[in-house]
Amino acid sequence: MATMGPTTWRDTERWAGNLLRSARAKKGVSQAQLAALAGVPRSTVERIEAGHRQPSLITLSRLLAAIDLEMRVRLEDYDDHDDVLDAAYAAMPPEQQAVTDARHEALVDAFTAAGKQ
Repeated sequence: MATMGPTTWRDTERWAGNLLRSARAKKGVSQAQLAALAGVPRSTVERIEAGHRQPSLITLSRLLAAIDLEMRVRLEDYDDHDDVLDAAYAAMPPEQQAVTDARHEALVDAFTAAGKQ
């Protein structure tokens, strides 16, 4: 049975926020506009995108529907590529982990920015 290591866990924790940020960029709406369209407080959108709140599937679907998007989920067999990444990450000193985390965030931001174009 597969277990979730730090890489998978971190990416899963940030998945909803990254998805929502990317969706907003694709549709060209601000956090405030999305919140108004979905009928939720702006702080809800901010907290989800920052990774401080994990929305329910219903909430995430409602947010996406407000900007004419829908979420589709596809299940795949487990592979061990994240286990390899977890082992490499665990072997890094804390300073290198911080650099790796910052680069990861920069890539997410770059992909989000590219979605605006």
